[in-house]
Amino acid sequence: MNQLASATSLYLRQHADNPVDWRQWNAEALAEAAERDVPILMSIGYSSCHWCHVMAHESFEDEATAALMNANFVCVKVDREERPDLDAVYMNATVAMTGQGGWPMTCFLTADGEPFYCGTYYPKLPRGGMPSFTQLLAAITDTWLNRRDEVNKASAQVTEALRAQAAGLPGGDFSITAELLDHAVAAVLREVDDKHGGFGGAPKFPPSALLEGLLRSWERTGDPAVFDAVSHTAEAMARGGIYDQLRGGFARYSVDDAWLVPHFEKMLYDNAQLLRAYAHLARRTGSTSGETVLAWPLALRITEETAGFLLDDLGTEQGGFASALDADTHLEPGGPGIEGATYVWTPAELIGELGSTDGAWAAEVFGVTTAGNFEQGTSILTRYTDPDAIKAAVPVDPDAPARFERIRTTLRAARDRRPQPARDDKVVTAWNGMAITALAEAGAAHGRPDWVAAAAHCARYLLGRHVVDDRVLRASFGGVAGTAPGVLEDYAWLAVGLLALHQATGEPSWLADAQRLLDKAIEHFADPAAPGSWFDTADDAEILVTRPRDPIDGATPAGASALAEALLTASAASDPARAVRYRELADQTLTRGAVVLARAPRSAGQWLTVAEAALRGPLQVAIVGPSGAYLGGGELSLDAPGALEFQEERRLLSAARKSAPGGSIIVAGEPDSVPLLADRPLIDGAAAVYVCRGSVCDLPVRTATDVQAALGRQ
Repeated sequence: MNQLASATSLYLRQHADNPVDWRQWNAEALAEAAERDVPILMSIGYSSCHWCHVMAHESFEDEATAALMNANFVCVKVDREERPDLDAVYMNATVAMTGQGGWPMTCFLTADGEPFYCGTYYPKLPRGGMPSFTQLLAAITDTWLNRRDEVNKASAQVTEALRAQAAGLPGGDFSITAELLDHAVAAVLREVDDKHGGFGGAPKFPPSALLEGLLRSWERTGDPAVFDAVSHTAEAMARGGIYDQLRGGFARYSVDDAWLVPHFEKMLYDNAQLLRAYAHLARRTGSTSGETVLAWPLALRITEETAGFLLDDLGTEQGGFASALDADTHLEPGGPGIEGATYVWTPAELIGELGSTDGAWAAEVFGVTTAGNFEQGTSILTRYTDPDAIKAAVPVDPDAPARFERIRTTLRAARDRRPQPARDDKVVTAWNGMAITALAEAGAAHGRPDWVAAAAHCARYLLGRHVVDDRVLRASFGGVAGTAPGVLEDYAWLAVGLLALHQATGEPSWLADAQRLLDKAIEHFADPAAPGSWFDTADDAEILVTRPRDPIDGATPAGASALAEALLTASAASDPARAVRYRELADQTLTRGAVVLARAPRSAGQWLTVAEAALRGPLQVAIVGPSGAYLGGGELSLDAPGALEFQEERRLLSAARKSAPGGSIIVAGEPDSVPLLADRPLIDGAAAVYVCRGSVCDLPVRTATDVQAALGRQ
């Protein structure tokens, strides 16, 4: 009997009506495999995965295929987003066996969970040298029944290899120095696509964490080539089809090298990381940086629209953020999903919604042609030229920007009437921590207290539902927390987000919550035999064939590199006793991560981000004032009590947030109200700013000009 109807995962629920007797991964499923003496067929995917849906429609919904599966296997469905530990272990096995990985992932295991055959998508019928799924099932069954020794040998070899891979990073080979970071950045720049931006060729993934790291490198070195790489990439993505030109938000990746044709799923983790990078870039544009400079309005616009996408399209009733929008749209209930059906247009459709004049103008602005740039003569919207520069059949309109927004609003409403891709409402702790971080940082930097408030609302939801006795749960669905325990990235990113809120609001409670999470992470994820090395699962988590730890920054940063940021930031914001402990662990972690920067810098974006901050001290900015008022943004009447003093504090804080390099720790409030403001008094009863690099501090300053000057010194 299929057992997925009560799952807290949308992906698993999507398979609850399959004729396959799916189980969730648990001890009972393994015990059943042992009792029946059959292998486990484990299928791993996620709700917005296009090829997962294809395989489900072709095979898992087919009665004859399901009968073969039920008779010869214990069938287990896993949501990779809910169980990243299982995904990591068996993805490594799949790559080891086939040389590549991906989803859906199809693995055959012994009753002990040891893999003996792994692959990805298998078609319903043989094609391109690939067997059909039913042929594979028959071959696995025959091998299990008649050549069990081959199964045992293969599973033992793969398991041994997986355990060897999980040995962790070596210590002492490299250390974090300016020379190492410059080497890493130079290696990355050698892979820049000078024509289209980004790094490498198709398919092209947004280099989310790497953009933030490169921005911080440029702030340290002033190298125009670094800024050009960032700005060119950011502009190319923002103008291409990978970016939703009507609603905002980035798709998962581009299938081509020009950022034109996206794989249409939209993930929270991509958009949260990109919001952080664009918000940082928007603070920095207008600086002298070489020939290619991203205009301030574009960087700021993408920041605002991406934040809007998070709040409007991914926000859940409870205050968290949903995981993803699907790649597919089902035009007919029960019918197959069609990639991109919601998003593409023809010239005739534009004219039908806007009339002939505006329709033709919109087609030129958005690059919609009769031939199309996608399938069946349809076009993905792009925005390679801003509307006030378009010279259509009608004269240039001085009110083009307003006209464009009116047209965009009309098209957005029309598109909203189309069938929509499904949304996975699963709230993942780590990804929501990234969203909290990005919204808090962007809101503080750009005077948007509503973004800070949304970040705080999400944080309160996670602390209330996802954290029990200071232990973190991985995910919730519909406000109900699942049972999967949090992994290292969940603790790390939630702590980073709470620390960002502490800086955005000055409230000490966010710091205290972050410290409790960090202390639990240190207790349960550290490798006691290798200081600075971290497992991705807790010491009391379910025992798998190996205990995973992956130091590579991929689509999401490694748990260890995210924890390094949390530890480093907490060391600067905490009381002395905690600060020493956190900083020692941060340095030990970065020392181990240095090998990734040295040998695989394109896969070390988060490591670079944290290392650049560490190299600066990190830089700490303590702003003390007499008002003790909320300094997160918004307006204050000049007639209010203490308004003049408050406005002066706000000017100092605004100058710091606009001028400080990424990774700086900025806290404002009354003297001694939080650790960073301890023993930092007012000057002659007025607000003052203390700038420190590590343990070395400048003399306090009292004007915005002096703040900018202090922060501009290396």
